[in-house]
Amino acid sequence: MAAGVRFTAADEEKSRGVRRMKAIATGFLAVATLVFGLSTWAKAAGWGSWTGYVAAAAEAGMVGALADWFAVTALFRRPFGLPIPHTAIIPTKKDAFGRSLGSFVGENFLAAQVVRERLAGLGVGRRLGEWLAAPGSAERVTTEAAAALRGVLAVLRDEDVQAVISEAITRRAAATQVAAPLGRMLGRVVADGGHHGVVDLVTVRVHDWLTEHHEDVVAKVAIKSPGWTPKFIDQQVGERVYKELLRFATAIRDDPQHPARGAIDTFLADFAVELQSDPATQQRVERAKAELLARPEVQELIASSWGAVRSLVLTAAADEQSELRRRIRHGVRSFGLRLATDRRLQRKTDGWLQDAAAYVVDTYRAEITSLISDTVASWDADDASRKIEANVGRDLQFIRINGTVVGALAGLLIHTVATALGG
Repeated sequence: MAAGVRFTAADEEKSRGVRRMKAIATGFLAVATLVFGLSTWAKAAGWGSWTGYVAAAAEAGMVGALADWFAVTALFRRPFGLPIPHTAIIPTKKDAFGRSLGSFVGENFLAAQVVRERLAGLGVGRRLGEWLAAPGSAERVTTEAAAALRGVLAVLRDEDVQAVISEAITRRAAATQVAAPLGRMLGRVVADGGHHGVVDLVTVRVHDWLTEHHEDVVAKVAIKSPGWTPKFIDQQVGERVYKELLRFATAIRDDPQHPARGAIDTFLADFAVELQSDPATQQRVERAKAELLARPEVQELIASSWGAVRSLVLTAAADEQSELRRRIRHGVRSFGLRLATDRRLQRKTDGWLQDAAAYVVDTYRAEITSLISDTVASWDADDASRKIEANVGRDLQFIRINGTVVGALAGLLIHTVATALGG
């Protein structure tokens, strides 16, 4: 069968019902024919005037049955295979029916106002809120959302996502001026004394390093001494320099009011101002930023961030007790409770749905209706006729039965009136 037409087991069952009804309707015709023959013979044999009434009714029933058989048959095929005009209507007019059906659906079902009115009467927002707030719904939504998220992450190629993320972050960072924001942030940190902890940490580390590398420091100083001085003097100079360095580091570490700390505060405060107002400083910072972004290590770090995020999201999505899924469940349930009770939010939600549906039907009406007409046009004519007959043919057979009965009654009435007027 042509694409789009599938004759199912249900259609086969309906076809058997159509065949049974055809046999019954044909039986009515056969009975009318038999009664007509017998009544005509009885009338000729002089059995009485009543035979004329019976013959007239049977004759009219035969005519009605034959006429309706022709009409019903002509919908699906040519009676007796004869090329009679205006027969086999469904096979020959299939494409026109498809176009008409598409136009009918577009005008009467895909009109924006019709869709809006229908959605307005459904109260979708309230119903959605009640469903989301019902026990188990939030869990179901979360499960489906987690499955969809895992599916999306499985489909995405890591190389493509990494390239997009790297390009987006690099472009965004390159286009963003960082000097002034850094200056403002540094100014606030200095004003609040937030840098003191860092200074404390550095001074402690410097003191510890000097303590651990006593001999290295002395040796470095001695190497820098003039070559004509005696070695013991170089050693004494190295020791003296080391002691001064250690004393200085210890003083800074232990004295919160040390002048060096004040100098650091002044330097950082001045640098914060320069970052915000000095074009030369800002240009140097921007150049440093560009050079940093261009380094392969930084680009690799940016690209590799996707792998960490992906792994984190997949793990959280798979774990029913993860913080991600707990937050989604809580958010869905809270939103549902609010949507079920807040009429203002319900109106907003209904309005959004109506606007979205109206946009879809206005924008894609032609595509939807063409889907109907094109699908019908792709069907094989005989197969389409067979399927339609299987679904509506049983009811059509009642037309034949009714034609036989109504025709017989009409024939009886006409004969009665004619006899009365003639008599």
